[in-house]
Amino acid sequence: MYSEEKAGFSFLEMILSVFSAMYGTVIRIRDIFYLRGIFSRKSLSCRVISTGNITVGGTGKTPMTIYLAETLTGLGYKVVVVSRGYGGSVQKKGGIVSNGREILMGPDSSGDEPFMMAARLNIIPVVVGQNRYNAGLLAIRNFNPDIILLDDGFQHRKLFRDIDLLLLDSGRPFGNFHLIPRGVLREPAVSIKRADAFIITRSSSDNTATLDTISAVSNKQPVFEAYNTFYFFKVKKGGVSNPVSDFQNKLSEDFSSVAGKKVVAFSGIAGNCHFRKTLEEFKCDLLEFSGFPDHYRYTAGDMERISKSVRDRRAELVMTTEKDFARMDGKFDFPVDIIVVGVKMCLKDDKSFREFILRKL
Repeated sequence: MYSEEKAGFSFLEMILSVFSAMYGTVIRIRDIFYLRGIFSRKSLSCRVISTGNITVGGTGKTPMTIYLAETLTGLGYKVVVVSRGYGGSVQKKGGIVSNGREILMGPDSSGDEPFMMAARLNIIPVVVGQNRYNAGLLAIRNFNPDIILLDDGFQHRKLFRDIDLLLLDSGRPFGNFHLIPRGVLREPAVSIKRADAFIITRSSSDNTATLDTISAVSNKQPVFEAYNTFYFFKVKKGGVSNPVSDFQNKLSEDFSSVAGKKVVAFSGIAGNCHFRKTLEEFKCDLLEFSGFPDHYRYTAGDMERISKSVRDRRAELVMTTEKDFARMDGKFDFPVDIIVVGVKMCLKDDKSFREFILRKL
């Protein structure tokens, strides 16, 4: 899926390519049906802004949704976040994760990302539901928002949106240009023409090659560059952990305190390699790193194995991500403190981006 190799067409590659072709046919038929009005789109009575991507894996949708929610609230809009609630027990029937005053669901019910957003967005309601239109109606009935932020909504064609923001990774915006399962594209690269603007995430100092690649298949939509900054909070060993209150712990952006510390780390996100690289940039002594599948549900056995590694290697800290910490749901007993690392999205030209959003609204 991630290979860029051109030579040596293997049997496995051939099989994956066949499935990619079948998947691509279904996607193209669906697009034709929407274009000709055979499949209809439903509209809500408020503005809808979608953040999404065109590839599987992490491009920063959740941090971008949090950034937008905080930005729009600061501009005076009443905002509600609507997410699918992937991995949560209520995603099919839908429900309210947070009413903007208190969190009403745990991560097992809501899913890790909605719970994390609810914990970060103290005054902004979060609603989940596989049917995003019904979830939007639930949000309107209960909160009467000016704007609904649709998290991971680019492929959700059933619901009309006023602004479609498409996030593309600066390193490989389209992967190897193959559809899943041969590549990482959820739909053909030309589908980016539906977007109103692009957000280049993990932006470097020179994105010329990436911008040229995007320009070749786009309609020359506005492009904004974004980069990540990191923060963390600490959870003390030995205490009774409560995910809701733990997420309210004091945040710090000073990672000098972990430099040189002996660390056992783990994550179960789409970008485990990115998280490991980030930890190395913090200059901690990374004794062991365990990568799990995205949205992985940790068991008591997993926690015990990590604890054993901490004891055997005489580590001083355990480090993981906010999404992983949410999924642990307080079910751990590590012999050392936990450092929980979060990501904040920053726009290089924040002023121009805000002006773009306000014009579109």
